Order: sequence, then structure tokens, then C-alpha cells
Amino acid sequence: MLEILVALMVKIFYFLRLMRNFGTVADNVAKIQHDINRSLERSGREGTAVTIVAVTKTFPAEAVLAAISAGLSDVGENRVQETVSKKPEVNAACKWHLIGHLQKNKINKALELYDMIQSVDSCELAEAINARAAAPVDILLQVDSSGEETKFGFDPDELQDTATRIAHFEKIHILGLMTIGPLTDDKGAIRRSFMLTRSLFESLQDASIPNCEMKYLSMGMSDDYMIAVEEGSNMVRIGSAIFGGRG
Repeated sequence: MLEILVALMVKIFYFLRLMRNFGTVADNVAKIQHDINRSLERSGREGTAVTIVAVTKTFPAEAVLAAISAGLSDVGENRVQETVSKKPEVNAACKWHLIGHLQKNKINKALELYDMIQSVDSCELAEAINARAAAPVDILLQVDSSGEETKFGFDPDELQDTATRIAHFEKIHILGLMTIGPLTDDKGAIRRSFMLTRSLFESLQDASIPNCEMKYLSMGMSDDYMIAVEEGSNMVRIGSAIFGGRG
């Protein structure tokens, strides 16, 4: 009897989750866009296009559809396996980004699922992607700008040499940089992390490395996207500020 009750409760939980009301998504997106415009004005970058990547980790396909209905066209997922089950349920056009750490044994599936891999964090991973790709793959190089042990990414001091090496891979197309700000309430530390990444971005622009196009500077999430935009971001990855808490 207890097992039946538990199974029923689990089914109810998932049913309620799937029936989650995403009616506030459009309003949330409008607020975020307003905040981004204010941040652009403060940094003297009025009119700069900033791509909002709706991070749908743990949210159902309905969340993706709500984001698309709100005018967004880019969706970010952290886990390959979650995207495998979610993407077929999304019957609307959008661009899929992998923003979480990619394990080598998931590369083949990732190449089938995503339009961009933002989380290339090692030469070995880039080389493995290059070896398995049938066509050029759009990637961002993930920078460890905070020095936190839990973060993946390239050492800032070695980034230019690393980018030059990766740019020689025939099936890799570098389109910019990605970073994750430090997990802290210290806005100064967050800002320094983003300033460092922007400096690296500009240095790579100046270096004019073939097949290394500095188009996207992906930094900023729900708690720090305004700081990120002030420091030069033109792509932010936002989940809870759009969809609410993950519970």
C-alpha cells in the first residue's frame, strides 16, 4: 500500500511539474530586456544586440515553448541526456546551446543535438570534437576567470596560445568566449571576473587568428547578467529569472 501511495505521489509531482504555469515568462523576458537596455546605457553601448539564452535545465518542453513564444530564439541546456528527451517535444524553431560540461563519451550525441557548444574547456575536448564531427562545429572557449576549483575552463594566461592551437582544427569554428562568474555576493569579484574575460576577448580580436572569430562574449546569468552586460557581454544565459525557481 505504501509503495502504491509513493508511486502515486511521484506521478502527481511530475504531472504538476509538467502543468506548471509559464504565463509569466513573457513578462519576465520583457523585464530582463529592459534591464539589459539600462545596463547598455550605463556602459555606453546603447543599441548593442544582446542574445538571451533561455536556460531550461530541469524545466519541461513547455518552458522552451513559452520562451520561444516570448520572442526568444536561443535555448541553453546543461545535460546532453536531458536534451535527448526534451528536444523532440519542442515543435518550434530555436537554436540549441550546450552550456554545461561535456564529457567525451557524450560528444557524438551532442553533435546531433546542439547548434553551438559553449563549454569547450580543454584542448583534448576540442580535439575529440574535431575528430568526430562531420561538419564544422560552432564553439565557444570556456574561460576559468574566477579561479574557483569547481569551475572548468582554460587558464587565462594560456588562452591565446590555446585558441591558436584549437583554431587549426578543421572541424572547429571558434565564435567567442564563455565564462561563469564566481559564486559570491561580492559584486566587485564578479565584475573583475567579467572584466578579465572581456580583456581576453578583445586580445583575441586584435590577434586576428584565422578561424577564431570573436563574435560572442557569453557571460552573465540570472543573478549577475546586468553586471556582465555592463562589462561587455553580448550573450547572457538566464534560467530562474525567466522561469522561476527550480524547486
